[in-house]
Amino acid sequence: MNPRTKGSLLWGVVGGLAFLVLVQGYELLAGIPVSIPAKAGVAVAVGIGATLASYRLQPRLVRNESP
Repeated sequence: MNPRTKGSLLWGVVGGLAFLVLVQGYELLAGIPVSIPAKAGVAVAVGIGATLASYRLQPRLVRNESP
């Protein structure tokens, strides 16, 4: 697998899991439950968005690294 693709997929997983942690914290603090299908749907959407964004922005981010 291409390293750029693999890195983007991993960022997608991190984004989806970070969203799930955020929702869990919201449920603990607010006491308002969120349905499992809603959590899963939004987590998948966030993961896809993070994957696409990291794949698209990777060349720009590499150019901005300092030596």
